[in-house]
This record gives sequence, C-alpha cells and structure tokens, in this order.
Amino acid sequence: MIEILTPAELARASATGQFVGRVLHTLQERTAVGTNLLEINDWAAEMIAAAGATSCYVDYAPSFGRGPFGHVICTSVNDAVLHGLPHDYALCNGDLLTLDFAVSLGGIVADAAVSFIVGTPLGTEDQRMIDTTRAALAAGIEAARPGARIGDISHAVGSVLSSAGYSVNTEFGGHGVGSTMHQDPHIPNNGRAGRGYVLQPGLLLAIEPWLMADTAELVMDPDGWTLRSATGARTAHTEHTVAITEAGPEVLTAWRG
Repeated sequence: MIEILTPAELARASATGQFVGRVLHTLQERTAVGTNLLEINDWAAEMIAAAGATSCYVDYAPSFGRGPFGHVICTSVNDAVLHGLPHDYALCNGDLLTLDFAVSLGGIVADAAVSFIVGTPLGTEDQRMIDTTRAALAAGIEAARPGARIGDISHAVGSVLSSAGYSVNTEFGGHGVGSTMHQDPHIPNNGRAGRGYVLQPGLLLAIEPWLMADTAELVMDPDGWTLRSATGARTAHTEHTVAITEAGPEVLTAWRG
C-alpha cells in the first residue's frame, strides 16, 4: 500500500517527526560508557508514554523477525546493524551504537535512526562509516523531489556508499510510512535512476542508508531479530523520515548529534 497524505495529515506527520528526532537526540545525550541497552529502551518507553504516542515495535511481528519484537527501540552495537534487540549489555568505551526508533503519534508514523560512538573513538573508520551514511542520506533526500522516481533515490544513496568503497546490501532499505510503519514503496540502497514509482506530494518516505565495513552479507543472531555483518565488521546506519512536498523534500525527524 502507498499512502498519499492530506495537508492535515502532513501537519500531524511533522509533529510525529519532531518527537522522534527529539527522542533520538535525548537518548544520544544520555548514553555513556556503562549505559545498559535496557536502560535506553526504558528511557524511550517513558518518553513515548509521556507524549501519548504508540510504539511501532512492541507488537511488531514481520516475516523476517521472530516476533513480537517486545521493545520500543532497536539498539544495534558494533557489528550489529539492523533490528538490534535490546538486551542486558553495558556499553563499553568505543562501542559504535545505532538507535532506530519509530512511533505513531496522532495516527501518523515517523521513523529515524542515528549511529554514534560511545565514549572515545577507537580509530577513524567508525566515524568515516557514520559520515558516509549521512552523506548518502543527504544525497537520497536531495533526489526525493516531486516527479522523480524511487530509483533516483536509490541511485543517489548507492553512488555515495559505493564511491566510498563499501559494498551495498539491498535486502533491507528505506520504505514508505504513513498510518503504519512499513509500507510500499521499498527503497533499496542502490538502484537505477529513472526507474520505479513516481514521487508525489504527500508521500512520506523513510530513507535509510546503512553499511558494513567489509561485506554486504548479513547473519542473524539466535534472538531472531538482530542482524550483523557476516564478517564481524563494524557497521553504521542513518535514517530520516522525509515528506515529499511541492517545494521539494522536507526532513521531519531532524536530530542534533
């Protein structure tokens, strides 16, 4: 299903996006060496309840996971890149953490992710990966204009990732959002320009470049959710929800950090 939102729904989407961005910024600010992943989940749950929002993850049970997820945020550490299930783990100095967060507020969903280094960086490669995903996201957003096609976004994202020397996995990527979290169209992180669905004003897209340092192959943890690099290499993931408007793309989930 592809939803095209009305102006009133887009206004609610903006409020949801601001909330998601604010939560991710707050969680990043509070996270330090020694923070437990379950603490992060609890903080996010408290903010969801205070806002009267609804988690998109607690009851989420797609075919690719061993559902329901049972938590309100994905916490992926080091070689984990997607769908990291929060568990009893205290973050160590130099860990590379990705927080992926989606809620519904006012009946409209927003979805975003941020990667950052906990404590002191152990080298320069982690930040290079993070910066590459952010640059790829910026390129994808720039391509997300009315009349463009999904393939234009995918091509823009993939070009940045590939030119930085990374392999690109297209099993998981961006997607439409609206009244539910995962909708069509699927947005692979690599593709051919000029192909796919034509973007229209009122469309909400979650664009999410992610990468693994030396592979494009994923493996799943025994928890049935957490996806890791097959080689144990570290990873990064950045995501924003973007509204397609007559004037161009509008980022709804902006966070600072």
